[in-house]
Amino acid sequence: MNETSLQRKTLLLLLALVTIAFIWILLPFYGAIFWAVALGILFAPLQRKFVLKLSGRRNLATFSTLGVCTVIAILPVIITTVLLVQEVAMLYKDVESGKINVARYVMQFKDILPPTVQDWLDRLGVGNIDGLSEKISKGALEGSQFFATQVFSFGQSTFELVVSFFIMLYLLYFFIRDGQQMVRMIRNAVPMAEQHKRLLQIKLRRVVRASVKGNLAVAVTQGALGGLIFWLLGIHSSLFWAVLMMFLSLLPAVGAGIVWAPVAIYFLVTGMIWEGVVLALYGVFVIGMVDNVLRPIMVGKDTKMPDFLILISTLGGMAIFGLNGFVIGPLIAALFLSSWGLFSGTHRKVRLPADIPRND
Repeated sequence: MNETSLQRKTLLLLLALVTIAFIWILLPFYGAIFWAVALGILFAPLQRKFVLKLSGRRNLATFSTLGVCTVIAILPVIITTVLLVQEVAMLYKDVESGKINVARYVMQFKDILPPTVQDWLDRLGVGNIDGLSEKISKGALEGSQFFATQVFSFGQSTFELVVSFFIMLYLLYFFIRDGQQMVRMIRNAVPMAEQHKRLLQIKLRRVVRASVKGNLAVAVTQGALGGLIFWLLGIHSSLFWAVLMMFLSLLPAVGAGIVWAPVAIYFLVTGMIWEGVVLALYGVFVIGMVDNVLRPIMVGKDTKMPDFLILISTLGGMAIFGLNGFVIGPLIAALFLSSWGLFSGTHRKVRLPADIPRND
């Protein structure tokens, strides 16, 4: 082994070790770093427009972009989270105290079922009101204890959340202002063909934008519309159900219908005909149409992935990374497909899309 080869291997070993160490010290704040990068990608075009309008004053343009990002993307999340914590705590309290009698609702639904189904429920031990009430009361108590533990943990980690929030804002400023230079530096350091690096960069950017801007916008719209109709119909804890519909809307083939459809059916079978009809029509023609109309406009074909892969990668990402996984999961899946496409030679001739600037 000659001296040059030894030096190169030593340098590569050192590079690997310091890279692992650097990632290790960043792990406690990976969520803040990830969202700073994602929001930086999302709001970079706005920053470029501000730069043009402000005669090239990049710092002022970046501060303006950061202000817009805070108002339309960050503050609503903080306010909704605070209200949701309060509403879920009240929901568990009402269930535990008996103010919301879930057992009675279930028994009303059971009474209209066919006799064979009722016999099957009786064999499962949920056919009589006393046994059902006992099971639900026990579940409510366990749920209340779990939620109380989560609230206590949330209080303990408030300082960490505040620190992560300001780290995200701080990093977001630099990612918005210097994002293009950072991308060029990273791209130049990657030992791959230039067209392959550009393809992966385009795929990463498009998936982040589609996941954050498109899917999240559709989910928020569907959740808000669902929460509105629940509130108008007098359904308890409408904010909780709105947030639940929003999260389910992020999943292909699932959607908000898994929440509003059973409620509409319950209304219809328990004699609340007009409420059930209104909710069913509203769910199909308003909430459902948002997915059919808004999603193609906001998301389009940016991900270029089948729905089943988006579903699996989203669920897997959320299982590993928590809430951040609804972006990280599809992003990893998209890069996986692109990387194997490059390896198999399906992208030998890469044509850069017209909507991606060549100088990024």
